Amino acid sequence: MSRPIAPGRRIPVDLLLRAYASGVFPMAEGADDPEIFWVRPESRGIIPLDSFHVPRSLAKKIRQNPFEVRFNTDFEGVINGCAEAREGRETTWINEPIRESYTALYERGYCHTVECWRDGLLVGGLYGVSLGRVFFGESMFSRETDASKIALVHLVERLKERGYTLLDTQFTTEHLKRFGAIDVPRKRYEQLLAEALSARASFAP
Repeated sequence: MSRPIAPGRRIPVDLLLRAYASGVFPMAEGADDPEIFWVRPESRGIIPLDSFHVPRSLAKKIRQNPFEVRFNTDFEGVINGCAEAREGRETTWINEPIRESYTALYERGYCHTVECWRDGLLVGGLYGVSLGRVFFGESMFSRETDASKIALVHLVERLKERGYTLLDTQFTTEHLKRFGAIDVPRKRYEQLLAEALSARASFAP
């Protein structure tokens, strides 16, 4: 279960970074809700980088190079895509304070995107926060089949190449479990987090 902490309407960047470093992250009830609340799950979702699994059918599609994969070229487009209503989800937790704060993180080099493009159009991707050797995955979207999955595969490849040790997914879903996502108790997560924050990695070149 998630445990709401104190609600608020703004998220100063320094506060947001301190929250991530202590295992806490913000959410909102909906796009039109002006407030955010802080969450510290009892059980945390992670994808162990050394046991990341790519389903066979997806690996085959990746070899066909269906998309141009880019990094950090269209943050606004990615967060807009993540906030879109789609089948099975008519609302989103990405409200205006969330947009403002993560845009500020992006501008300061702490937030990053992985993007899938086809014929000049952004068709899928993800964004998340980088701190120490941790990447905190925030949200992903697809406008074409498998676009977000392929973005995830490229994310993991980049994290491995650049010395990251922890990929935080906040929660697990059946979708993420196909890639090896697991739940770990809060105490264990906080140990992994402290270890990963003890050194630095760089997402960008």
